[in-house]
Amino acid sequence: MDVLNEWAFIGVFFAIAWVFPALPIVASWFVRPHKPNALKKQTYESGVETVGDTWVQFKVQYYIYGLVFLVFDVEMIFLFPWAVAYERLDWFAFGAGFLFIFLLTDALIYAWRKDALEWI
Repeated sequence: MDVLNEWAFIGVFFAIAWVFPALPIVASWFVRPHKPNALKKQTYESGVETVGDTWVQFKVQYYIYGLVFLVFDVEMIFLFPWAVAYERLDWFAFGAGFLFIFLLTDALIYAWRKDALEWI
């Protein structure tokens, strides 16, 4: 019965957790000024009126460069706890960490050979 009481607290927490983000959104909808205007509905970019065609195509290399950065940025999130607990790791965790580093190094070499890291 004691375990059920501990889980009940977590259940109540999840049951009312949606109120904290939803309440400000609903309250702001009621207190916002609503004065529609044709000038407010026009498209603009950083406060400047658009001139001509606003559809601009970006090179896919910018996207690939960002993805490669994101992969190696997320890598640090996984490696930091591994490095903190380095002295207390068993051989399986030690090997798993090095396998992870090996796979990411292999991905970096692959991206490098495909010229995905060239900023042209």
